[in-house]
Amino acid sequence: MNQNEPPAALKTRTKQFALRIIRLYTALPENGPARVIGMQLLRSGTSVGAQYREGVRSRSDAELVSKLGSALQELEETSYWLELLVESSIVPRPKLADLMAEADELTAILTTCVKKTKARASL
Repeated sequence: MNQNEPPAALKTRTKQFALRIIRLYTALPENGPARVIGMQLLRSGTSVGAQYREGVRSRSDAELVSKLGSALQELEETSYWLELLVESSIVPRPKLADLMAEADELTAILTTCVKKTKARASL
């Protein structure tokens, strides 16, 4: 998929991302640090799709840019928590590599959407 991905495909993709985050959370160890990081990851990772959906329903380009910006912030936070899981040795990097790559790809796609919307609307 690419930056010109249709909204319905991106809607599905962000939902699948959230479901993968949920599955990761449920598989985390029951220790304190894993659960604290996991709760943060669960919140930010599942928020991406919700922010995207709100953006798709925007009434203006400015509102769309704002919502997509919020989704990008949640993706950045999600990437941070994924990095902490790896760097604290809670989860081995190979187990999270695909999820981390998906976060990066979604970031690139949404960044392009924001840039195109700003250019089109002269924001």
